[in-house]
Amino acid sequence: MASGSNYIIAMILFTLLTKILLLPIGIWTQKNGIKMVQMRPYLNLIKVKHFGDKDTIADETAALYKAKKYHPLLGTLPLIIQIIILLGIIDVVKIPEYAGLTAADMLVGKIDFALYPYQAGGLYWCMPLLAGLSSFILSIAQNRMNPLQAEQGRWGQLGTMAMSVGISLALGAYVLAGVGAYWISSNLLAILQQSVLNLIINPRKHIDQKLLEESRLKLEELENVGADGKKARHDPNAAREKADYKRFFSVANKHLVFYSENNGFYKYFENIIEYLLDHSNVTIHYITSDPRDSIFEKAEGNSRIRGYYIGEKKLITLMMKMDADMVVMTMSDLENYHIKRSYVRKDIEYVYLFHYPLSTHMVLHTGALDHYDTILCVGEFQIPEIRKQEELYHLPEKKLIMCGYGQLEKLQKQYDAMEPPVRTCRKILVAPSWQEDNILDSCIDDLLRELMGKGNHIVVRPHPEYVKRYGKRMENVVSRYADYTGDDLEFELDFTSNTSIFDSDLVVTDWSGTAFEFSFVTGKPAVFINTPMKVNNPDYEKLGIEPQEIRLRDKVGISLDTEDIIGCNGRIQQLMEHQEEYIRKNLALRDTLIANYGHSGEIGGKYIIDSLQRRIEARKAAQGK
Repeated sequence: MASGSNYIIAMILFTLLTKILLLPIGIWTQKNGIKMVQMRPYLNLIKVKHFGDKDTIADETAALYKAKKYHPLLGTLPLIIQIIILLGIIDVVKIPEYAGLTAADMLVGKIDFALYPYQAGGLYWCMPLLAGLSSFILSIAQNRMNPLQAEQGRWGQLGTMAMSVGISLALGAYVLAGVGAYWISSNLLAILQQSVLNLIINPRKHIDQKLLEESRLKLEELENVGADGKKARHDPNAAREKADYKRFFSVANKHLVFYSENNGFYKYFENIIEYLLDHSNVTIHYITSDPRDSIFEKAEGNSRIRGYYIGEKKLITLMMKMDADMVVMTMSDLENYHIKRSYVRKDIEYVYLFHYPLSTHMVLHTGALDHYDTILCVGEFQIPEIRKQEELYHLPEKKLIMCGYGQLEKLQKQYDAMEPPVRTCRKILVAPSWQEDNILDSCIDDLLRELMGKGNHIVVRPHPEYVKRYGKRMENVVSRYADYTGDDLEFELDFTSNTSIFDSDLVVTDWSGTAFEFSFVTGKPAVFINTPMKVNNPDYEKLGIEPQEIRLRDKVGISLDTEDIIGCNGRIQQLMEHQEEYIRKNLALRDTLIANYGHSGEIGGKYIIDSLQRRIEARKAAQGK
């Protein structure tokens, strides 16, 4: 029997013996934990694929567990055995005669292990502190060594640690001191046990860390969709979104759906939607991620327009469950990122509509249009670009409809309705893009010094996205000219009107599409500063087709390297002297490049009506059989 002098040694040896006896169960649990981590990438990808669809995620997870013969509750087995042993220890300490011990055997120095620390007080308060400390040390070790805990997120690890330390503090205070001693030794020896288990079965040899990290990043990207980097707060539109989501799926047999990222995208659909409303009876289901979208006001005045507010995150789930005949979007990269084709219906026709009038293979990401069925093309020049990409990457042929570009037609109407400006000097609009190393970030001061005080009226109109993302930079640019006393320079930071663009005599930009819209509508020339190109597809040169963004720069105006800015006022003067010539040339170029100018809404609308009608007739024929 143990005596007072070797009671602690006996307790440690007893704890060590239990760890040795339980080693086979530990190995079993280690294997189960490694299996869980091996499955984690596939579980993450299930969550990515069915993001927001809790029922499907649960079903797919259960199916994966069954296929891999994983037992989620197996990890709790050591804890259950630990509790059983703990209950036995309580009886031994409480009634030492069960183990042939005397009351004297329960004394070690001045500590009576048969007392409760919270009642005894004094030195006994060391017991809960030591229990909590041992649990803290064990948690740190397990976060590094245990395969399951090592793969927990930071907050998960901290939560587990907090719970473990809290339980240990309570046990150390409210159970007998002898039981607390067992708990402390058990925690510390568990570190040794985990080290032995890692030697027997090394998790690093069985876990694909690269695949795990890739899947984790994909899931994090989805979870962060719609986040603005600020502290989470209640969404005032949550109830509205929930009601609109339910209302959308309550409608059966939806034929046509439009999706708009925000209020600014309606202008690209407008001509087509107006034609559909005038020449068909189709109901337009219009989803937007902007709660202030003007579509809701339009829907109030027209029963055939139904607007739905769906935020970016909820949109992921809605798109996966989409149940319409046709979906029209200006958003590229379908299937490549978080927005997927429907899992509910495989026969939906996805139609892409351009929101810029240029090439498809440099500015768009690699594979941006690969998963669309139909493309409403701006002009003939886009067809060889798309067909070449299909050939290079062995893609099925898409339907390519020669549609045109409705936004340009809208701008044309606005321009034609404008009163001719009355001015005494030429107006130069500086309209940079918002990409890296744009004019504002690289050469704005050189450009303004060259243009100011030389008979020009200069308006600097940054891209709205630049102001949104880099407000401080914009403030710094404006502040540098706060003391300028001339009246020939202004900064335009109100973007509600396009008037300042189209009543200009010339536009200076880097890679902004505004310059092409300006030159194609007014015919007037543009000056392009050769800052670094915006290239989202590094493989664009494989097509062997020069993008229009590059080819047209020296056709609608001139392009200058940044070192040629000094002296550019003279070049601009030459352009102005040949303005009428440029107007004739640029308008002719526009009519060559842009298909069906003035009729794009009719062409796009007719295609949609005809395609929907064919689908309806095919469905009726199939039902008749």
